[in-house]
Amino acid sequence: MRNGLSFEQAPPISVPYRFFLTAPIFGAAAGLMLAWLGPVTFQSRWTPGALALTHLIAAGFMLQAMCGALLQFVAVVAGANIWRPRPVAAVVHPLMTAGAMVLAAAFLFHWPPLFLLAVPLFTLGLGLFVAVMAIALLRTPARGVSIQVLRLALFGLLVTAVLGLVLALILGGQLSVPAAWSVLTLTPVHVGWGLVGWALLLVMGVSFLVVPMFQMTPAYPPWLTRLLPASLFVLLCLWSLQLLPTQDRPPPWSSGVLAIGLLLSGLYATVTLWLQARRRRRQIDVTLVFWRGAMLALLGLAGSGLLLPVLPSVIDPARAPLWLGVLALPGVFVSVIMGMLYKIMPFLNWLHLQRLDAMTAPIPNMQQMIPPRTMRAQMLAHFTALALLLAAVLRPALVMPAGLMFSISCLWLEWNLISATRVYVRCKNRIQAGA
Repeated sequence: MRNGLSFEQAPPISVPYRFFLTAPIFGAAAGLMLAWLGPVTFQSRWTPGALALTHLIAAGFMLQAMCGALLQFVAVVAGANIWRPRPVAAVVHPLMTAGAMVLAAAFLFHWPPLFLLAVPLFTLGLGLFVAVMAIALLRTPARGVSIQVLRLALFGLLVTAVLGLVLALILGGQLSVPAAWSVLTLTPVHVGWGLVGWALLLVMGVSFLVVPMFQMTPAYPPWLTRLLPASLFVLLCLWSLQLLPTQDRPPPWSSGVLAIGLLLSGLYATVTLWLQARRRRRQIDVTLVFWRGAMLALLGLAGSGLLLPVLPSVIDPARAPLWLGVLALPGVFVSVIMGMLYKIMPFLNWLHLQRLDAMTAPIPNMQQMIPPRTMRAQMLAHFTALALLLAAVLRPALVMPAGLMFSISCLWLEWNLISATRVYVRCKNRIQAGA
């Protein structure tokens, strides 16, 4: 599949860009909210501020960037014919943007009507996105491990969305459910499918192709690409059995399922770091460092998830989920997304400018789209924010500087992406004027 990339299938550049340029704004809003709310936010995972921040990052930053990337990746890698990508993006993007904003406000102010307003927004937006992407992935003639994993990830997004809609209806007071389907029992399953079934499987499916291609590493071992995503998917199905009506509490084997899932996630991170250590190109770029940071955070997440339950004196049990959440969201997924955006946007600029087929104006090279110096500075700000966020879980007095630094990092990313977009627009205008 590496040699069969279908660049002619790429959607218009405005399709992924509207998602990419929106994502950092949610991250900046999350950082400012954290600084404004203060230390009370990190008292527990169930505080209104913590829940609002979680959904600003997961349903805002991550969902925007990952959906935009999937629209591009499926078309180019799978050669899939995505149905009317421009009007689909024009409908999906504002619905998901409004849905994430309303959902975060609903958690922050705990106002039931806002939960009910978020339901149709996400139902229409994510429903259309999942339907269009499912048809494209099922109809594509392409074969390969990445395509299979992307199908699993899209199913994971569907399950995450359905569970999230059920939770929103419960919190909005419009749905009565059995005791086994209370908020406290639904939430762990919703989180598992969102972080592993959707986000981690999508990262895996993409990495099996882009890590060897862009970072010049050996290919992932075939046994790992075949067994690891399928094993995580099976574990998620077992994890979901705790929602059976016969279960009035988490079954005793759920901790074993969680431990195996953490070990497999750590295995994926370890193999990725090992492959990166054997890369053929000695030059280290920003994308590689972001990926390494994300994999180290994933190792830290797996290790913390295994050790904290048996060593409760290490950290306050009420703050342990916050520690794991910081490692997962800003640590793993935001880091990967930032690194990939710095690779995707310059390449898309170059690709679409080449398509104009004009010799009247020179096309900037990849490094001229976003200067490496500005990317490195933003990367330093991000990892500083991550360190401060982890420290703030242990020392809540650091919440304000942590939130401000995370907001600065996301705003810096937004500026860099806007700068790349302006380079594209200026060069396109020069080519069209000369033609």
